[in-house]
Amino acid sequence: MPHDHPDDAHPHSLLPSDPALRVKALESLLVEKGLVDPAALDAIIETYEHKIGPQNGAAVVARAWREPKFRTALFTDATAAVSEMGFYGRQGEHIVALENTDRQHNLVVCTLCSCYPWPLLGIPPGWYKSDAYRARAVREPRKVLAEFGLELARDVALKTWDSTAEIRYLVIPQQPAGTQGWSAEALAALVTRDAMIGTAIVPSPA
Repeated sequence: MPHDHPDDAHPHSLLPSDPALRVKALESLLVEKGLVDPAALDAIIETYEHKIGPQNGAAVVARAWREPKFRTALFTDATAAVSEMGFYGRQGEHIVALENTDRQHNLVVCTLCSCYPWPLLGIPPGWYKSDAYRARAVREPRKVLAEFGLELARDVALKTWDSTAEIRYLVIPQQPAGTQGWSAEALAALVTRDAMIGTAIVPSPA
């Protein structure tokens, strides 16, 4: 479940075996019929490849680690705080930041569909949208995390948050030991998409 490899495809997946070819064929047909502007498509692709993705969320996390004032603002009104950094728009209207601590770990799921903070994390991975993750993240979250390779200590509380069309969550992982004083760019490079969903932590650098 936690891997984005073809061999691990979920049995309920509706994706065709050759999605890239089908998408290209559909795109060509829509362009040929004048229903889609190729320039608009190029702009959308450019946006999702270079402007929207986990690097945005990682920048938010890194800033929260470095700047106490921003951290306070983030946990007070995350939507306003991330908007100040230029991260806003569709699927990012109502953001709530969740803080991982020594005593609590947060895990995000959308049990009804796949609500997800696109401006901060990009398009959700296949496993996030799968029936298995959506059901089991609520029913047996510790087992789910173990399948991602994350074993929480028994004294760490685990809370699962259910995203909705009204609220989307961003997990702020704990800053790893040994990174105090690092630059924002170096810190952001450590932060993964999965850590901001809650299925991973940010390990201390070697």
